[in-house]
Amino acid sequence: MTDKLLDCAIIGGGPAGLNAALVLGRARRDVALFDEGKPRNAVTRHSHGFITRDGITPGEFRAIAHADIAQYDSVQVHRVRVTAIRAEGSTFRVETASGEVVQTRKVLLATGLKDVLPAVDGIRDYYGKSLFSCPYCDGWELRDRALVVISETDSAAFHMAKTVYRWSQDLVLCTNGASVLTAEEKERLTAKGIVVDERKIVSLVGEDGFLEKIVFEDGEQLERNGGFVAGTWEHASTFGHSLGCEANEAGGLRTDDVGRTTVQGVYAAGDASVIAPAQLVIAAADGSRTAIAINSDLTHEDF
Repeated sequence: MTDKLLDCAIIGGGPAGLNAALVLGRARRDVALFDEGKPRNAVTRHSHGFITRDGITPGEFRAIAHADIAQYDSVQVHRVRVTAIRAEGSTFRVETASGEVVQTRKVLLATGLKDVLPAVDGIRDYYGKSLFSCPYCDGWELRDRALVVISETDSAAFHMAKTVYRWSQDLVLCTNGASVLTAEEKERLTAKGIVVDERKIVSLVGEDGFLEKIVFEDGEQLERNGGFVAGTWEHASTFGHSLGCEANEAGGLRTDDVGRTTVQGVYAAGDASVIAPAQLVIAAADGSRTAIAINSDLTHEDF
């Protein structure tokens, strides 16, 4: 255990946590960044929509980010899993799987989300290669192909199908046996030439993660070259709950406009507080904004 009281412990080394570490390092704050090394976008080959970084691989992005942060010696990166966070008076005790303990004035939760994909056998074999979750990230690469949208939820199916239509009009919406559309929604999609198929999907067919066919329970097959899945998300950690932070309507951590949660001294940034859209550039910007709030609050307390 280090005897030094840190200014902030950042839990999570995704774009939000990395950018927060950069901003706080430049503010000469003593920071510990805890990065377990299991990012949500590990299956993604390329990330898009971030100006100057369009098409970058997640590994390249992380390497550049760590090189940037390494210039600031007040930021220490700990490549280990955090196992517990406890409030102790006005500070927090952070414990890791390696037995390390740090004491910190503030905690930033940037732990992100985990994808919960539709219940289709073998779907993860294609996820990140030919099936994706974000049309704004990967729609351009799939433009004008024979695409599928797979969604079992009424809150996502109609919206995702409408959105993907911007990139390809050869589109089938598969609900995997669920009735998630209203009669009006079906009519509106059909009017645009979007096929709605509510049959149960038995399996996906393709090689090396590249989709070729969808097999339904009646044995019929549908040829598709890729597409999008509209699943749900869950938090990658329960730290917010264990610390007593309230949730927002979307299931993220409730925060004010600059990332303060409902617990004094605890902040959230990136997908931990903003469920959608889950984009690299948005998460990074949110990390920067919250880091500025943390530094401002620390400065106020110091004076």
